Amino acid sequence: MGAAMARRVAGAGFDLALFNRTPSRAQAVAKDTGGAAVDSAREAAAAADVVVVSLADDAALEATYRGEEGLACGLRPGAVVCDTSTVDPQTVRKLAPLVADRGASLLDCPVSGSVSVVDAGALAVMVGGDETALERARPVLDAFAAQVFPMGPIGAGAAMKLVVNSLVHSLNVALSEALVLGERAGLDRETVYDVFEAGATGAPFVKYKREAFLHPEDAAVAFTLGLVAKDQGLIHGLAHQVGARMDQADTSRRLVAEAVLDGLGERDLSAVAEFLRS
Repeated sequence: MGAAMARRVAGAGFDLALFNRTPSRAQAVAKDTGGAAVDSAREAAAAADVVVVSLADDAALEATYRGEEGLACGLRPGAVVCDTSTVDPQTVRKLAPLVADRGASLLDCPVSGSVSVVDAGALAVMVGGDETALERARPVLDAFAAQVFPMGPIGAGAAMKLVVNSLVHSLNVALSEALVLGERAGLDRETVYDVFEAGATGAPFVKYKREAFLHPEDAAVAFTLGLVAKDQGLIHGLAHQVGARMDQADTSRRLVAEAVLDGLGERDLSAVAEFLRS
């Protein structure tokens, strides 16, 4: 997702300073975009008025922001950090003072959509934080987003992303179950999927995951089942904090955990169907 967003931002005419904890990844994106790969998060932040962050989990976020070579130490006064990572809202709230101490602003800006949606510039962005800072960052966000939703104070964007992903991950399991049920009933897989797309179930997720579900042997990994399990843990934690009953999400979480234990953690999230076939 981060690489795809970087390509869109470069295509909109912005210069890029790129950092990844795996240097070869930043170098590959730099080659694609004409950007400059740098050696630390601090160096990347020091070069930027708007910093876009895309990381896998809370531990990666903490490690990237903190320390002498961390992102926070490099920030310019007036800079805006747009953090698109899917993490616990409390993690974002803890990091906000580090950014504010540098005279900069942190926005939690998680996104909804796949890599193909990024490539089309059609992501939905959910933003927590100061709306004045959002207006400064909006030209960059508009490079990959079709819609930007101000959600409220810092942490609100992260909470909204967990709400969205609770639906997406349950939909992924429901789609997998229904597809395998149709196959077991003797129906043709592709025809079953045609009907899913044509009827009331034809959500964007169903449409853009078509090839992954119809041809799992060739499916590119857009989002791993291991990351789904991470998200589901965060969703479970948020539900516990706010006292929300999540029966279906809990069932989906248990099924995904089984699939990960079965060795499918690095496969695309659509591999739930493969797990059920086995």
